[in-house]
Amino acid sequence: MDTKLKADIAESAVMTELLKRGLRVLHPIGDRLPYDLGIDSRGRFLRLQVKSAWFDKKAKSYVVDARRTKTNRRRMLRKHYTAADFDFAIIYLADLNAFYVMPVSVFSKYRGTITLIETEKRQRRPRSAQYRERWDLLSDGLFSRKRLKDNLSNSVKPGFRKG
Repeated sequence: MDTKLKADIAESAVMTELLKRGLRVLHPIGDRLPYDLGIDSRGRFLRLQVKSAWFDKKAKSYVVDARRTKTNRRRMLRKHYTAADFDFAIIYLADLNAFYVMPVSVFSKYRGTITLIETEKRQRRPRSAQYRERWDLLSDGLFSRKRLKDNLSNSVKPGFRKG
């Protein structure tokens, strides 16, 4: 299976999961944007980058490239993502039908590949494990600006009493 087909399968799986969770999914036409999908919820918009992980038999772990890959006729160009490119990366492990939901601030710190370990044989869980099936982070991302605004407007201003 070629990488473009794997990417299409991952995007479809993520879209299906988001729809099952009651979210409105936007799918841009083409692949010129630094994100693959969008979520629209009550006028708020989140950009999602979808990645498909592969199993590395030698390391017994899943791996995903944390870089943007662009090809032209002569060569393949890789570029690191920045916080301006998207809001969350969703990594799909096809054979496990599992998802990792990572904020761009975490995802963009990886400079090459991200290793996802799915076995419990280690003494210490990898840092990436905290993002497995963390769909709640998306709603936090959608509504954190609203919560911040609400908290600021409900706070007591100096010299005034709430009453």
